[in-house]
Amino acid sequence: MQLPITPTDSTEAPGTAVYDSVWAALPEAAPVGLEAVMLQQDKLYVVLAVVLIIWFGVLFFLLRTDRRLARIEQDLDARPEREDTVGT
Repeated sequence: MQLPITPTDSTEAPGTAVYDSVWAALPEAAPVGLEAVMLQQDKLYVVLAVVLIIWFGVLFFLLRTDRRLARIEQDLDARPEREDTVGT
């Protein structure tokens, strides 16, 4: 079902319409179900905070692992070349 769209201002050129009145007339949907419960008790923000903490933890872990790998690579590069003495 489509709503008839009519121009709100009679000074507009034919074929153009201002859709502000059409969109303003639409009722805002109230949150339902789980979203309503989470918003009523501000649990949604708690969930968002927990998710952010988890992502920061993952980021910290990745950066720390990268530093450790870089240190191990430097140690391996600084080692003198081991000459193969087997068989001589």
